Amino acid sequence: MLENGYALGMIETLGFPALVAATDAAAKAADVRCVTYQGADAGIVTIYIVGDVASVTAAVSTGEAEARRVGQLLHSRVIPRPERSVMEMVLQQLEKEKAKQTTKAASKPKNSSQAATSTTQTSKEE
Repeated sequence: MLENGYALGMIETLGFPALVAATDAAAKAADVRCVTYQGADAGIVTIYIVGDVASVTAAVSTGEAEARRVGQLLHSRVIPRPERSVMEMVLQQLEKEKAKQTTKAASKPKNSSQAATSTTQTSKEE
């Protein structure tokens, strides 16, 4: 994915529903990979799309239209053949997000009955 010929596309929206709609439309429009998203203050969210230059351009264009239809599009940009370090930065962000989600999932009880059982057992011991 870090080879020459790839592009990085970004779609920035105000609000998560517009981002989800834009991401769905972009992913369906062309052979691209929506690698991660990033949230900022005040409801600003950005999706990062990777693929070949033509596919990313088509996907971002379709995503823009859908974001406008559902909510508010703020900005979009396609960077053809970005510097390798830029792509690595985006992919590292994806890995950090995956690690964070894995940690959260591991710390939560698998279901509510386990949590209730442990609470009941503690009460009986007292």
